[in-house]
Amino acid sequence: MRPDGRTSNEMRAVKITRNFIDTAEGSVLIEIGKTRVICTASVEERVPPFLKDRNQGWVTAEYSMLPRATEVRTSRESAIGRVSGRTHEIQRLIGRALRSVVDLTVLGQRTFWIDCDVIRADGGTRTAAITGSFICLADAFNYAIKKNLITKNPLKDYLAAISVGMVNNQPVLDLNYEEDSTAEVDMNIVMTGSGNLVEIQGTAEGNPFSVKNLDELVALAQQGTESLISMQRELIKDFSASISI
Repeated sequence: MRPDGRTSNEMRAVKITRNFIDTAEGSVLIEIGKTRVICTASVEERVPPFLKDRNQGWVTAEYSMLPRATEVRTSRESAIGRVSGRTHEIQRLIGRALRSVVDLTVLGQRTFWIDCDVIRADGGTRTAAITGSFICLADAFNYAIKKNLITKNPLKDYLAAISVGMVNNQPVLDLNYEEDSTAEVDMNIVMTGSGNLVEIQGTAEGNPFSVKNLDELVALAQQGTESLISMQRELIKDFSASISI
């Protein structure tokens, strides 16, 4: 039995609130168990210098965590004067994952910014950020279509992410902090709606793990992402006719 009473293949309760920040072109509050992340999408009428005159747009992300998102206060990175290696890694992961399901040539010379702010961290913040970001990015694309900024929705597939791991030598789905901090294997998996893998981040915290364990963890992750993508489909069905998937 897991610390919170879940079975090995059971996710925490998931709640997604759209239009959480009414000043953004797209926004959600995603809650997975005690983990809560605010994701917003913004449109900027320019691209990074390396994309100038290349007739395509860009999707990129920033990630941060409030000081008391954790049990013990964490200093703001703005006060320290630099972005930590962990934050930089997560920002790149979110942007890379989202770009994998976007036709950038449809965006024109503009950037869609995703901001992910963790207000409560209890494991799986980066995977929650990816799952929530997809929804607010879809809303931002819908906004751009209505404003005649782009001619069609550039999404090629749905996208979600989930954590899995080996805890007490058992494969488990959707680790909370208590499990994540003691797991023998910690893994984050990003998948598309069509069941393809976008990224696997997996580490043996102690002894190496087997290919059999890897297969079991990927199968668990697929179950979890399918559940999340089912929620995404329901949430954005109001403009599904404009989506090319």
